[in-house]
Order: sequence, then structure tokens, then C-alpha cells
Amino acid sequence: MKTKELRAINELDLENKSIELKKELMKVYSQIAIGTVPKSPSKVREMKKTIAKILTIKNEKASKLDLKQKKEETKRNE
Repeated sequence: MKTKELRAINELDLENKSIELKKELMKVYSQIAIGTVPKSPSKVREMKKTIAKILTIKNEKASKLDLKQKKEETKRNE
């Protein structure tokens, strides 16, 4: 998935997508452990990158939220 598409998705859907990709990645890893070759080895790399993108976007959103809360707190204290 492209980064723009992931940024447009809300938090809950991002979490669900991340869980879905992790489950799929575990299946592929178990196939590799058994000794079979995955259907698409390049898909493994793509899944790992997409999971990393999702985690990055979630962390960015969380840090933006924290900054907003800190700004509101300082306004209240003034």
C-alpha cells in the first residue's frame, strides 16, 4: 500500500490492517520454516515495509496528539 493511502485511513483500520499483515507474514514464515518456498518472495519484503509504514504513521499521529494536548495544557495554566 502507498503511504498516502495509509495516512487517509483512521486509527482503528490501521490497527486492523497491521494485525492482518502480521498474521499473513507469520504464515509465510512458517512455510519457510517447513522448507517450502513462498509463492512470492518479494511479497514478504512488501509486507514488512507496509507494517513499518503503518507503525510510523501511528507514531506520528500519536506525537501530534501529544503536542496538541501539551499546548492546551500550557494555555490552561497561563
